[in-house]
Amino acid sequence: MDGEAWREAVRREILPRVAPGLRPALEGALEDGRGLGPWQEIRLRAGRPVSLVAAGGEAWLDQVVTAHDVARTLGLCCDSSVYAWERELAEGFLTLPGGHRVGVAGRVVWAEGAVRAVRDPGGLCLRIARAEPEAALGLAPQVAGGGRVRSTLLFAPPGCGKTTVLRDLVRRISSGLGVTPRRVALVDERMEVAACRDGVPQLDVGPRTDVLDGCPKHVGMRIALRALGPEVLATDEIGGEEDAEAVRDAARAGVAVLATAHASEAGELYRRPALARLLAAGAFELLVRLGRAPRPGAVLEVLSAHGGRER
Repeated sequence: MDGEAWREAVRREILPRVAPGLRPALEGALEDGRGLGPWQEIRLRAGRPVSLVAAGGEAWLDQVVTAHDVARTLGLCCDSSVYAWERELAEGFLTLPGGHRVGVAGRVVWAEGAVRAVRDPGGLCLRIARAEPEAALGLAPQVAGGGRVRSTLLFAPPGCGKTTVLRDLVRRISSGLGVTPRRVALVDERMEVAACRDGVPQLDVGPRTDVLDGCPKHVGMRIALRALGPEVLATDEIGGEEDAEAVRDAARAGVAVLATAHASEAGELYRRPALARLLAAGAFELLVRLGRAPRPGAVLEVLSAHGGRER
């Protein structure tokens, strides 16, 4: 997303949902960008100044956020009906048109082993969605070239572009951009990959992609295998034993899997019992390590899960 595109997205899709008292300060900051480059987040915390976060750092505005500003912004994000969004808010976030995410901090209502609601919101994190249409340009032929898709695990620490690269891989495979087009089932538990709203992806994941939105990964993967007939199954941030078993089910069914996991280096994957067993079973052919430089989502190395470096 170029310099003007992100500004236009903020003006059109985010500022109208921010409390009116905060808009002038944000509009002014938007004009000069505060020297940060494209914004990644707008953080509103009651009793503290507005914070702008970007790859270039963080800037604070003189405008202090009130509790009313936080409540008013959340109400606007929920189309004036917070009650209608209680299920999403119990997960700690909701998704705006355009794929932008609103994270909510406040008093958590916990009952019967689960979060039931978030009350008395004290802070909001408005994360600005930015599709990167070339994020997987160089990687896609290696993953999906030669007439088949190789099951691939993308790994990196948080903030290194795993979701961005996964999204573009799905888009390219689903669209047939430089590779043979395939049917893809995307299990988007945290609603970050496709960022659906009212069932419609707000971010481009390709014309042959079916999205299971907000569904636990292990449940969604099995639903997809039974009901959607995918040639490729994609999901974000696997790690537990239930996720691993669902990936093994896909492998046994002959369906390629694209997934991500948190790890700084390949050795960490093998120190996590569920992932170690998954790798030992040969569920993935490629392990792709991503990094932040020169940009988030940069491919640092591609490893064969059977040993050796591919690039």
